[in-house]
Amino acid sequence: MHDDTICALATPPGISAIAMVRLSGPEALSIADKVFVAKDGGGALAERQANTIHYGNIIENDTAIDEVMVSIFRNPHSYTGEDTIEISCHGSPYIQDQLLQVLIRAGACMAKPGEFTQRAFLNGKMDLSRAEAVADLIESNSASSHRLAMQHIKGGFAKDIQALREQLVNFASLVELELDFSEEDVEFANRDELTRLLNKISTSLEALTDSFSIGNVIKNGVPVTIAGAPNVGKSTLMNALLNEDRAIVSEIPGTTRDYLEDNLIIDGMLFRFADTAGIRKAGDSIEQQGISKTMEKMEQSQLILYLFDAGNEDKASVLRALQDINKAGNTTVIAVLNKMDLNPGDEVRTRFDGLENAVFISAKNSENIDGLKQVLVGLAAYKDLDSNQTVVTNARHYEALSRSLSAVQEVAASIEAQIGTELLAQHIKAALAHLGEITGEVTNDEILGNIFSRFCIGK
Repeated sequence: MHDDTICALATPPGISAIAMVRLSGPEALSIADKVFVAKDGGGALAERQANTIHYGNIIENDTAIDEVMVSIFRNPHSYTGEDTIEISCHGSPYIQDQLLQVLIRAGACMAKPGEFTQRAFLNGKMDLSRAEAVADLIESNSASSHRLAMQHIKGGFAKDIQALREQLVNFASLVELELDFSEEDVEFANRDELTRLLNKISTSLEALTDSFSIGNVIKNGVPVTIAGAPNVGKSTLMNALLNEDRAIVSEIPGTTRDYLEDNLIIDGMLFRFADTAGIRKAGDSIEQQGISKTMEKMEQSQLILYLFDAGNEDKASVLRALQDINKAGNTTVIAVLNKMDLNPGDEVRTRFDGLENAVFISAKNSENIDGLKQVLVGLAAYKDLDSNQTVVTNARHYEALSRSLSAVQEVAASIEAQIGTELLAQHIKAALAHLGEITGEVTNDEILGNIFSRFCIGK
């Protein structure tokens, strides 16, 4: 438990109808009593029941600061596991600042970023993976990222990790027992059973580490590059997708010199679009830099919308272009046949029969833009993700899982090589330690500082 009592604004700064200031620590109730006077005359907050709300004034030196509502939460049944007061005041920035100053003069100190959630972790209210999920929930910007953050907050990921640790702990205790009886050459841990368990754990760890590529996309968005030759309508398509004039549109080739990025949520999925410079032999060094950035964005993208002027291409030329831009074959390329407003009828479409992932649009008239959006959703890497599947979204978790997998593989190799029990025990301990880093069973102040410093103040 911490000895100091912290306070902070828990709602975004700025003008609003209501703001909320949070106070947590051993002196939360007594500090609040120094500045709060209830309208019902019912006595001090310290004497009132938990989980109740009280109306009154914040007063200092006989001067009323604001009329407020005060909520009481007593330890250990609060977010932090400590006595906690939440003060709902009017949303004037001046009132917010004055209220915080009054609480500090009454004995509180300003909270650091993430300190409320850090105290919840240290007081056993949540494990470290769930605490980090709180930050992910606050930052979630799509239905998919929100769903995964909620799954982690509910402890789904932590339960998976705990189950793996418990299985290893059982065998670790048997191996440690063998060390105690090393002179008698007794084997308590059946090596065949341990090997089977290690194979099972390795499979689980590999599935979790593999899921990070999907989890990272869900958390940060599907990167999509809009590419093609000059004047095929890339910027017009960007504007049509976003339904606003975001990119400059011009008939002059080479207008786009640098890439332009913006986000769009489609069917609960976040997509990050990049409108890029037209691919051609550059006319000057600045345009060449823009084309180089286009190639970089294409390499970094999961999906590429490659635009063609439908009236000036045929199936063979489109296929050649698609093969040239995706020689590695690790990116999904969608052939977008644009300017269908200038090429009405079925003749143009017939020319491209059998072209996979081809979409016919008119970016100028926003024709079939909704159809293109549905193709994007259908090709997103996580469209078939099981709602109950555990997905890793945190880079720290991925690194810890990768190290744990390596340690488990070292244990299996040690058994196969029939090495001594002492070295085997060390490898098992390493695997357990890396798994423990995820939930916080194994941690240090530096790790905690790095994690909670990313939180906003007041959470």
